[in-house]
Amino acid sequence: QVQLVESGGGLVQPGGSLRLSCAASGFAFSFYAMSWYRQAPGKERELVASITNTGGITNYADSVKGRFTISRDNTKKTMSLQMNSLKPEDTAVYYCKRVMGNYWGQGTQVTVSS
Repeated sequence: QVQLVESGGGLVQPGGSLRLSCAASGFAFSFYAMSWYRQAPGKERELVASITNTGGITNYADSVKGRFTISRDNTKKTMSLQMNSLKPEDTAVYYCKRVMGNYWGQGTQVTVSS
């Protein structure tokens, strides 16, 4: 079955960096676009970034543009989110999702605080 497992979250100070990873299994990873979402306490889940199946096209929420970079390695069936210049408002649970179908990971907590 489809499995998505996120890792790499943690506590970081404002201005710091984190790299999230999503390991995929149970489907032909290279055929599907993928995305990262996040959900902050008391807020709706929002799309952070997406990437096409080949990695050739990426899109970002305005709030993270220029600070976050989405990438993927189809040979390893992994997707990553490099997050730089982190702000307290980036604090959320981050989820990876296959664009087609309702397949989500369990989420990884990112906390940006001094």
